[in-house]
Amino acid sequence: MLLPLMIVVLVLCALLGAWATWFAVRDRAVILKQLWGAAVVEGVLVVQLVVAVVLLLHGWQGEPIMLWGYLIVILLILPGAALVAFAERTRWSSVVLLVAAVTVAFLELRLWQIWEVGA
Repeated sequence: MLLPLMIVVLVLCALLGAWATWFAVRDRAVILKQLWGAAVVEGVLVVQLVVAVVLLLHGWQGEPIMLWGYLIVILLILPGAALVAFAERTRWSSVVLLVAAVTVAFLELRLWQIWEVGA
């Protein structure tokens, strides 16, 4: 996978997590702009999926089931968090978005490790 793409995902997750933390500390619920920010991160994750598919077609030699599992799960976390944040209109919606951003960042790092083992 491409290192610059991974760095973009990590930076965007850090920014989204910091924004959600700021709202949680101030006892505020998630706003629509934050959900759009999560959508931007999701868009970059979709681009990452496309890049991974192209690179897999060029002969990546690793554990495909684990890689596909991470690629699919990482795409489901932010939309799930957005649904919960939209339904829960308290500060806990900001906490849910924060946890989702941190989870995506950690899964991204793990995805990089899986990719490097198969390279």
